[in-house]
Amino acid sequence: MYQRSLTWLRFKIAQSMALGSLLLLFSLLHAATTSCPRSCQCFDKNGKFVHCAGKNLKEIPKDLPADTVSLHLNSNRITKIPNNAFKDLYLLKELDLSKNAIESIDIGAFKGIPESLKMLDLSSNKIQSVPKEAFGKIKAKIRLANNPWHCECTLQQIIKELTLDPETVNDLICHSSVQDEYAGKPLIQILDSGINFCNIHQKTTDVAMFITMFGWFTMVISYIVYYVRQNQEDARRHLEYLKSLPSTQITKEFDTISTVL
Repeated sequence: MYQRSLTWLRFKIAQSMALGSLLLLFSLLHAATTSCPRSCQCFDKNGKFVHCAGKNLKEIPKDLPADTVSLHLNSNRITKIPNNAFKDLYLLKELDLSKNAIESIDIGAFKGIPESLKMLDLSSNKIQSVPKEAFGKIKAKIRLANNPWHCECTLQQIIKELTLDPETVNDLICHSSVQDEYAGKPLIQILDSGINFCNIHQKTTDVAMFITMFGWFTMVISYIVYYVRQNQEDARRHLEYLKSLPSTQITKEFDTISTVL
C-alpha cells in the first residue's frame, strides 16, 4: 500500500513538472510574438504592425515580434543590414527601410524573408552596390530609387532578377559608372537603349590583360637584347685580350671567336 502511494505521488510530481514546463514554453512563445521593441509602437490589425519610424535608431532591432506583418524602420540612422536581420519574421508582408543611411548590405541580409513579402523599400539611402546574391529569391516589389548607385555589370544582373516598383523605377539613377558618360542617367533608360555593362566590363578586362601581356613581352625582349649585347661586349673584350698575345699561340682560338662575331 505504501509503495503504491509513493508511485502515485511520483507520477503526480512528474505530471506537474511537465505541465509547468509547457506553461513556461507557452509563455516564452507568447512573449516572443507579442513583445514590442523599445522605441517602437506595435498595433494589432489583421496582423502586427511594428512602427519604428523616426526613432533615431542606428541598427535594426533584434527583438522584433515573430508575427510582424508590416515593419516600418524608415527615417532612422541605420547604416547596415546584417545577415539574417529578418529571418524569423515568417508573416512579413511589408518592409520599409527608406530614408536611412544604409551603405552596406550583407550577402545574407534578407535570408529567410518569406514569400509573403509584397513590398521592400530601400529608397533614399547611401547604397552604391550590393552583393549579387543579397536579394535571394525575393519576389516582392522593390524600391531602390535615390541611392548613389555605381552602375556596372553586377548591378545590371541584379536589376534583371528583381521586380522594381514601376512608380519609382525612373528615379534609379547612376551616380557613377564604369563609363563616365552614363553618370547622372536613369539606369533603366541606359539598359533599354541596348547598353550592356557586362560587355563593357569584359572589354575593360581584355584591354588590361593585353596591356599586361604586352608589358611582359617587352620585358622579355629587353632582356634578350641586353643578354646578346652583354655577350658581344664580353666576346670583344676577350678578343682584344687575345690580340695582345703572340699570334702563333692564339691562331685557332682567334679564328673561332671571329667566326662567332
